[in-house]
Amino acid sequence: MKIGIDATALPPQPVGAGNYIIQLIRSLAILESEFEFVVFAQPDGRQQINTPESSRIHWVETPSINPGLRLIWEQTLFPRLIRQSSIDLYHSLHYTRPYLLSGPSVVTFHDMTFFLYPHLHTRVKRIFFPMAIRFSARTAQALIADSESTRQDAIRILQIPPDKIVAVQLGVDPKFRVIDDSLALERVRREYKLPERFMLYVGLVEPRKNVPILIRAYKNLVDQGIAIPLVVVGRFGWMYSEVFDQIEKLGLQERVQFTGYVPSDDLPNIYNLASLFVYPTRYEGFGFPALEAMACGVPLITSAVSSLPELVGDAGILVLPDDVDELTQAIGSVLRNPDLQAELARKGPIQAAEFTWERTAEQTLQVYRRVLGMQV
Repeated sequence: MKIGIDATALPPQPVGAGNYIIQLIRSLAILESEFEFVVFAQPDGRQQINTPESSRIHWVETPSINPGLRLIWEQTLFPRLIRQSSIDLYHSLHYTRPYLLSGPSVVTFHDMTFFLYPHLHTRVKRIFFPMAIRFSARTAQALIADSESTRQDAIRILQIPPDKIVAVQLGVDPKFRVIDDSLALERVRREYKLPERFMLYVGLVEPRKNVPILIRAYKNLVDQGIAIPLVVVGRFGWMYSEVFDQIEKLGLQERVQFTGYVPSDDLPNIYNLASLFVYPTRYEGFGFPALEAMACGVPLITSAVSSLPELVGDAGILVLPDDVDELTQAIGSVLRNPDLQAELARKGPIQAAEFTWERTAEQTLQVYRRVLGMQV
């Protein structure tokens, strides 16, 4: 049986859903199963995924086009390419499927932000994705959600039968771990000019990630005499200028450091160098940065919303995302309490070890089997 996997949405600098595309395909490639896989990917995407050579993985290169044109291509030219590949089931890894596609299909939903927080997206996305997601929900034979929280959101918002969508939690790359290689850590510290002690945020710099709330809480801490620098790692998304305006207004230019996008091979070292990881996001379909921080043994503070409580358990401190005072108090309590830091650092890797890509791949195979009427 041939499973067609659509990896065409993989961006040049993958985060979040991009990491899901890479890690799921890599895991399916090495997991023993009765399936062969036809992976549709742009040339750069194929290089990023970089699976081991396998007779069960067949690559179909698609045109190198920008994200907007890709969506048009997906709905017009892609269905013919899929038909030519003679697959038995099509799996879209990123919300949408071609309107003109026939045959069994599975679609992965990463979150429901297009419905819950439409104002945090561009106008084009606000128009296209809700319509495309509703179409996927109606026409796909099965749906996959990154978490139980996203599954419940999809059931409620899209009015779909609960047995049509399954929660398949994602994994953490084994490279995110506690690192005791002092030379590697020092190399990364020098390369990114990181201070000796610092508080860390990793993620897109955009409204949904709630960085302005973090900046306000950080200003409160500075006023209280807690002078630890704040390092912000991640590429700049939509409406990021608000963050810089706020930093300038609060006089924090010399205390907040931006690295921009950091390659994934350097991220584990940066997590390990941090004294505390703070992730006050408003909503997460899964929440990779929180999981990565726990795996690296960094004390974690994150939001008590969406998927994060099921991800974090008791291995981090959960706060309301828009409560500046609560966030300020939580950060201060961790930084002032070495015993609490040690407890969170111990619990994090234990909790993160529950999330593996092998399990994600195996549960995804179970969805394929169910759709194809194979014994499960």
